[in-house]
Amino acid sequence: MPAFTYEAIAAGGGRTRGVLEAKSRQEALAQLGRQRLQPIRLQEEVAAAGAPLAAVGQAQASSERQMNEAQIISFTEELGDLLDAGLQLEGALRMMEQRSEASALKAVAQSLRTQVREGTSLSRALKVASSSFSDLYCNLVAAGEVSGALGAILQRQVLYLKKLNDLKARVIQALIYPMFVTGAGILLMVLFVVVLVPQLETLFKSQKPPLITQLLLGASRFLVHWGWMVVATLALGGIAFWQAVQKPAGRSWWDQARVKIPVAGPVLEAAFYAQFSQTLANLLGNGVTLLQAMQLVSRATSNTFYRARLEKAALQISEGFSLSRALRQVGGFADTFLDLVAVGEQTGDLAKALDKAGARYEKEMDRRIQKITALIQPVIIVIIALVVGAVVYSIITSIFDAMSGMRKSL
Repeated sequence: MPAFTYEAIAAGGGRTRGVLEAKSRQEALAQLGRQRLQPIRLQEEVAAAGAPLAAVGQAQASSERQMNEAQIISFTEELGDLLDAGLQLEGALRMMEQRSEASALKAVAQSLRTQVREGTSLSRALKVASSSFSDLYCNLVAAGEVSGALGAILQRQVLYLKKLNDLKARVIQALIYPMFVTGAGILLMVLFVVVLVPQLETLFKSQKPPLITQLLLGASRFLVHWGWMVVATLALGGIAFWQAVQKPAGRSWWDQARVKIPVAGPVLEAAFYAQFSQTLANLLGNGVTLLQAMQLVSRATSNTFYRARLEKAALQISEGFSLSRALRQVGGFADTFLDLVAVGEQTGDLAKALDKAGARYEKEMDRRIQKITALIQPVIIVIIALVVGAVVYSIITSIFDAMSGMRKSL
């Protein structure tokens, strides 16, 4: 049975230390409670292999309490509502722990309440409870604990998370829809060339076909005989590309290249500016310093091209530069965005200016998404129409050529 070392405050006010055996951490806490001891520190003893059993157990439990974005939003919203209703933190977590259904939210609330009872701050307990809580999230909670406005900060965090989740969903939708339509168009054209075009060969056994028909028949023969090689080459190329972009150098090149792709690149660029502005505004509005906010935002940015520039900008801010000047120095940021940041610095309300900039780029992203959606369908339809038209033209030309040959023979 595992052994736990503890330090606790006795009923008379004095401190006591000792070791007890229990099946779990919860049972150890219950034993201390029955002895009327208030635990200050409770740690599982080191295992024989030399690793702390508590640390191993916490790591395993944390991996088992993974939460998706919707669950994080639900957890934050519920905890913020309970705190705003007047409950203390432990009471709010206890109420969340008493859920009837078994879920990740219930497990996280249970882990958090256990740690909070031992004197751990909520911001530190979040990382142990679940690795799904980001550094941004934990630092905002820490700011709320220091300022005494944890409930209000959690409510603002809910609005931010919902906005960010909606932003990501629209970006994914903007990229998936054109790819789906394009893939469907390519599949339809391949079916025309592989299935329909070979049937034209029976019309040209006794005569030479037109040039366009010869091209179609050549493409059809190639795909019928060597189509498997084309598919295998594309698959191997895709795997090689995926492995290349997993490496730091390849990832940096791809992150920079994809924001320059025609049509799709501007959407990704606008999405970055919207997310960066809203995240930084959220941090500054909750009392986080500019330097710390920039460091947190840079770590949370998935695009390595922009992340490297944000890290350089954070370094310059630590040397006394303003945000607009630091971003302008590192380069790679749009002049319009830099002007909006500079205006916020001049008015003394950078968070508000960044929030407006985020809303502006979000609208710009929506406009570009609508442009892509409106453009991709006509382009695919025109391409398919050209292929179908070429096939129909070949058939009609063949029929007329055959009829002409029959007239001459008569």
